Amino acid sequence: MVEIIQKDGTWTFDGETLRLTPGRDKSVGLLRRTLGELQVPLRALAGISFEQGKKAGRLRLRLRDGADPLLQVSGGRLTEPHDPYQLVVEPDRYGVAEYVTEEVRNALLLDGVPTDPVDSYLLPGPSLPLSVSAGDGTVSFDGERVRLEWNWKTEEAKAASGARALALTDIAAVEWLPAAGLENGHLRFVVRHAPAKTPAKYDPNAVELWGFKRDPLMALVAAAVQARLPHPAARDTGGARTERDGVPVLTGAGTAPAVPAPAAPVEDGHDALLRRLRELGELHRSGVLTDEEFTLAKQAILKRM
Repeated sequence: MVEIIQKDGTWTFDGETLRLTPGRDKSVGLLRRTLGELQVPLRALAGISFEQGKKAGRLRLRLRDGADPLLQVSGGRLTEPHDPYQLVVEPDRYGVAEYVTEEVRNALLLDGVPTDPVDSYLLPGPSLPLSVSAGDGTVSFDGERVRLEWNWKTEEAKAASGARALALTDIAAVEWLPAAGLENGHLRFVVRHAPAKTPAKYDPNAVELWGFKRDPLMALVAAAVQARLPHPAARDTGGARTERDGVPVLTGAGTAPAVPAPAAPVEDGHDALLRRLRELGELHRSGVLTDEEFTLAKQAILKRM
């Protein structure tokens, strides 16, 4: 197990899961503190990097597209204090950060984790129930229903419609957009068969955001709802997610359900490592892996044998 402890937070890696725990320093964003500890499975990662700086460095994780509902709804718009996949590293811990980076990269190579997009979420999304007040309203979500309530800052015509309750089955999509410059942001629920979109100020299915401290928390509500909607990969292929024997499968219109491939026989741990070593040798000979990458991966395998 490897671990790096900083004021900004603690990252711990056990070979299979990277546990990200936010710190208690005042520089840690409200979203990270509210989200709490994240457990990121190795198969959700596309990469890790460490960047040194004069005053501080940065550890950064890159997740596979479609693995995390929070990244799906935020679309790269989370600023540094709120981004759970960045860790500020103090100069006297640069060596530890480089060691963590090497260990995670070795594990990705050893396990052959691909970097391509996934078709189901590998992280569960924020814990429920969840309720956030920001902008012109309060949004609550219990896993089945979204409730929107308005405050004294809400535009009169919108407030006159009263509180809203939206069943999850009626929601086609969710949008979170932070305020930027003179442009207000919003959290919007796109409801099936609803009229065309109107500005969030007048939309009874949207909360208008003005760039205040609690605005990023609305991204958590968006992520919690997103995690329970059909995965974008299912929508893109025109299919729907169903279950067979408790296993999610993707079916397309007019096609037979995709049946999971039979499980491969379980290999002895030593035999599996030898097989992986042979595979790495072939990748090295074919030029896919550099000398350095091959050496690091081989050393990681030998440590396990």
